[in-house]
Amino acid sequence: MFKKAEIARWKSIATLFVFGMLLSGMQHREAPIDRLELISRHHVNNDGIDSLSALTVGNGAFAFTVDVTGLQTFPEAYAKGVPLGTQATWGWHGPVNRDSFLFEETMRYVDFANTGMPVSYPIQWGDDEPRRQNAANWFRKSPHRLQLGNVGFDMYREDGSLVEIGDLSSIKQQLNLWTGEIHSHFEVCGYPVSVITTAHYEQDVIAAQVKSPLIALGRLRIRIRYPYPSLGFFDNGTEWEHPRQHQSAVLMSSKGDALLSHQLDNTVYYTAVGWDGEAKLRTETQHYYQIVPDTLTDEFEVSVLFSPTKPKMGDVPAYPICRTSSNEGWREFWLGGAAIDFAGSTDSRAHELERRVVLSQYLTRVQCAGTVPPQETGLTYSSWFGKAHLEMHWWHAVHYALWGRISLLEQSLGWYRDIAPKAMEIAERQGYEGLRWPKMVDNSGQESPSSIAPFLIWQQPHFIYFAELVYREYPNSQTLDRFSDLVFATADFMADFPVYDAEKGRYDLTGIIPAQEIFQPDSTSNPTFELAYWDWGLRIAQQWRERCGLPRKSEWDDVIGKLAPLPVYQDVYLSIEDITESFTDSRYTVDHPTVLGAFGMLPESMKLNRSTMYTTFERVWDNWQWEQTWGWDFPMVAMTAARLGNPQKALDALLMDVQTNRYLHNGHNYQNENLSIYLPGNGGLLTAVAMMAEGWDGIDRVFPGFPKDGSWCIKKEGFRKMM
Repeated sequence: MFKKAEIARWKSIATLFVFGMLLSGMQHREAPIDRLELISRHHVNNDGIDSLSALTVGNGAFAFTVDVTGLQTFPEAYAKGVPLGTQATWGWHGPVNRDSFLFEETMRYVDFANTGMPVSYPIQWGDDEPRRQNAANWFRKSPHRLQLGNVGFDMYREDGSLVEIGDLSSIKQQLNLWTGEIHSHFEVCGYPVSVITTAHYEQDVIAAQVKSPLIALGRLRIRIRYPYPSLGFFDNGTEWEHPRQHQSAVLMSSKGDALLSHQLDNTVYYTAVGWDGEAKLRTETQHYYQIVPDTLTDEFEVSVLFSPTKPKMGDVPAYPICRTSSNEGWREFWLGGAAIDFAGSTDSRAHELERRVVLSQYLTRVQCAGTVPPQETGLTYSSWFGKAHLEMHWWHAVHYALWGRISLLEQSLGWYRDIAPKAMEIAERQGYEGLRWPKMVDNSGQESPSSIAPFLIWQQPHFIYFAELVYREYPNSQTLDRFSDLVFATADFMADFPVYDAEKGRYDLTGIIPAQEIFQPDSTSNPTFELAYWDWGLRIAQQWRERCGLPRKSEWDDVIGKLAPLPVYQDVYLSIEDITESFTDSRYTVDHPTVLGAFGMLPESMKLNRSTMYTTFERVWDNWQWEQTWGWDFPMVAMTAARLGNPQKALDALLMDVQTNRYLHNGHNYQNENLSIYLPGNGGLLTAVAMMAEGWDGIDRVFPGFPKDGSWCIKKEGFRKMM
């Protein structure tokens, strides 16, 4: 039994604690988060046809996007919204090089750095060099990512004509985030149709259960159709006009399953289909197949497996197995890692931020968690010919580490080892040491000719950043053994690339296009963000040498010590050196405001002056043309605001009312009518929220990126600090 004095003392302590919380202005709830309730309040519900509200199931390396029918029944109706794609990380088409183009034909030798030693870059040539222009275009397009196939319904009216999208009514559809299932209900010609769609959590399989009187009437069938690649910058999988340029065939068929092949030049892959109950496979036309269920039932279950190798008959997991795999996998995902709950907040933006956060976790897990860095449109449709942009890998993947899901980041790190020989070839061809990581690449790591990509360098330190994140999670010799050779080779290039100016006694980053891509390589030197990232990366690489018991590398220290200072003019950091009108000339206040990334994405480095960065932030905030930015710019600005101690501006940046910061009903970050989804924005949002909630190295405050005015009531658990 406590004595009265002890009770009084504890009451006093409790009173002081509560008073302290009130003074802090932050309501911090310590009770565990009810994760099922948190996720469930953001299930996506569609009650009508909206081409921007397509929903996706998948597992990170394979994704399948559906319309309101639960399958891909009306792809043309969604082609200009969020397309109905079926893509996998392995799905690429390499056309035959009939003109015998050589990659060397795309090269241009330039000396933008004024070293007296021209360097070769694969570029896009003009009309004055038609052979080189065609070669560059061929290598940009080849190989390109494939739309593997369209799986939808063929439903018929009583007169035998195909149902059109306008015939649907009573639409009710829900994406259950907790289970990874899409439940779709609609009526057509007066008959109800109910569909449950799911994807296997580990295999490239989609499965569906269909219930409808139309089955017994013989008026509902499952359709499998193969498109041809559009060969365009974007490919939404609705090209049916070139049937003779590819081949498909039925290899096997029985009452319970079927095996199809699809061949495009030398690319061959397979589609295995399994179903419960009796049905038969029918060939409608070339590349167009139907599974026709028996009419003795009004229920049908089907599974469709896509594979780069020929599967055995019977290998397709049945619908119940796929559904169980999805349910268990997603439950484990949501219960693992971090979570944040804004319920009870009085800020009117809290629910919308929570919605974006929950849906972004789902979308990045579905679209961007494979063994290869993803393209900016994930596994929904092809953009930039399906190529990955390695500078965007930071935005796709860093959040996994901060949300306690480091394994999902690690998934793609082995790919860097696979392409290291190509990175070494680039460095050697240009006369540098180490590995030069490319920018725009296919799945094999082959760089693409471009007027911009070969001149970007800010993807170079990314691998060091990723490796350091893994080391922070697992600070042991095994981590050092896994990554140290690639960290060191990455740093070798970084130390060899800067150009030494003997007159000024410094190393310059020159002859490049910075992350703010409006500047040209022949007139660009020392961009603020790249300088800071270069300095940070080399310093971390030296720490890795010390952790491995190796001496510091003198060449790296020489560059660290003599790297050009961050360019400043009138107490403001410049986008690049010598452009003193960085924030007063409208020509320069567009695209990415990456000058802020030097103290947003990165911790303090290079004797960065916080006061100068604060002035820079205010100048950017007041003068930038925000409607001419990209989805990841807003999280980057938010992170800088948080580090500068301005949480209100951090939130204002995250939720700025600009088209490229729009988050669709299904959670996708929208950019424009061509780029309807943009996953770097989703990943960036998750990175910023984690940093604003948990903080960064050297910060011990609770929720340092959220205002302390009492409007935010937050629970959090499982986060890691940012560097």
